[in-house]
Amino acid sequence: MDPPLKPRTCRNLFVRILLFGVVALALRFAYVVVVLGGAGCGSGDFCLFSSPEESLALSGSGATTTARTAAFVRVHDGGVTTTASPSLRALWTSREWRRSVEYYSSVFNRLRSDGYLSPSSHSLCVDTPVGYEVLALKEIGVSDAIGVAKKKSLPLVRQGNPFNLPFSEGEFDFVFAGCALDRSKRPADLAAEIARVVKPQGFVIIHTTSAQDLYSLTSLQVLFPGHDPIKSRKIKGPDSSITLREIIIQKIQLELDNSNILSHQDKDSENLDSSSDGISVNNCSNQQQKMQLIESAEPLIEEEPLKPWIALKRNAKNIKYLPSLADISFKRRYVYIDVGARSYGSSIGSWFRKQYPKQNHTFEIYAIEADHSFYDEYKSRKGITLLPYAAWVRNETLSFEINRDHDQKEDEKGGGGMGRIRPVSGSTHSEVRTIKGFDFANWVKQSFSEKDYVVMKMDVEGTEFDLIPRLFQTGAICLIDELFLECHYNRWQRCCKGVRSPKYKNTYGQCLDLFQSLRQRGVLVHQWW
Repeated sequence: MDPPLKPRTCRNLFVRILLFGVVALALRFAYVVVVLGGAGCGSGDFCLFSSPEESLALSGSGATTTARTAAFVRVHDGGVTTTASPSLRALWTSREWRRSVEYYSSVFNRLRSDGYLSPSSHSLCVDTPVGYEVLALKEIGVSDAIGVAKKKSLPLVRQGNPFNLPFSEGEFDFVFAGCALDRSKRPADLAAEIARVVKPQGFVIIHTTSAQDLYSLTSLQVLFPGHDPIKSRKIKGPDSSITLREIIIQKIQLELDNSNILSHQDKDSENLDSSSDGISVNNCSNQQQKMQLIESAEPLIEEEPLKPWIALKRNAKNIKYLPSLADISFKRRYVYIDVGARSYGSSIGSWFRKQYPKQNHTFEIYAIEADHSFYDEYKSRKGITLLPYAAWVRNETLSFEINRDHDQKEDEKGGGGMGRIRPVSGSTHSEVRTIKGFDFANWVKQSFSEKDYVVMKMDVEGTEFDLIPRLFQTGAICLIDELFLECHYNRWQRCCKGVRSPKYKNTYGQCLDLFQSLRQRGVLVHQWW
């Protein structure tokens, strides 16, 4: 008879069995991660990291998708599990994926509670590279949701050009743009395409780190004509350290018959009536946002300076530029117009290109100059469009006086002198040329819109008293975001102490009235020199 097993031998046997089980589990885990690249949920097999919660069935293009709340997505095709790319599987099993999906789920739940989203909403997520937002919509019960991006990420995101979305006009009840407008270099074009695919009465949701000021917020809303702003609120971003602004707008459907259109035209005509000072009393639609900026602008110089060539130049250092006061991101085009540009170095090269804060935007530059002495210089300058005419109140041929002035700026000496549209003075220092004048205000209205960011410098040797009223009367002034104006008056001369320039009849007081009138009407104007 064999002796009974000793307790030590039994213990060794138990340890060996336990170690064998651990090794088997480790091998199984390595197989799941390395070979399957996912959570290991196969048909008729158990799942590592599976969630006890019920799975949600998703529909994709040519496939059926199942997404558990355990942060992974399974793709089946005809009952056979298809293999997603290793990078996608790694993403689907990451904590970042789950956190992002849960964040957008909370965003959409809030929107659903507010009545902007429902389970039956046909929904689109724009510029969603991997589809966090789409899965979040499906998890809260909005099954008819799809994402679109430059690269597909099936089954949640299909491929499509954001500027030419592969959908019909007015197809979606709900469009989530997220931060797509912030990322886009062409926000106006993207906004137009989003507006095209949303249904009348449908909602567009925008998240942005911009639009924190009234100017930027209004600029964004201008990109969506035919849409009503419903709500704007601050929310936490996916990264809790970042604050976003959530903007909700609704597409409206205007039904105007011919009589309504005519009545609006009549009202517009009435609004062109001028006040006693020759400036239209018609207000710009963006006046409120401009008035807020004007409150932060540098004060005007109210007392006439004895040495204006020094005082006004020093004042330029105090100028509060619009881009230093507000975000200018949501614009279609960025434009600088130099009216009375003279030489390239006069202001375009020496000031605008070097000093004006552009917030990393590229500006189109228009140089308007009637003196042909400067034309050859612009032929070699790239990125500048020269308009070889005189800015005027209508299209007509004009007499242009060139006067060699003692106060001519240093960087312009040797040029053609100071030109102005005025009757010939008879001075021996003057020469007269025939030039073409064009309706400047009409050109501004035809060339630009409220979607564009337009900066203007005006140095027209006294013609500002003709051009400014015309800009108001036509409404073109509403399209100018920032104006740098040199107002010409009978100032004290640099050459002769106690002697005023006989060149202009206007006084400093009249210039100050012009500046104050512009600011009171919502124009961000600066005293230029």
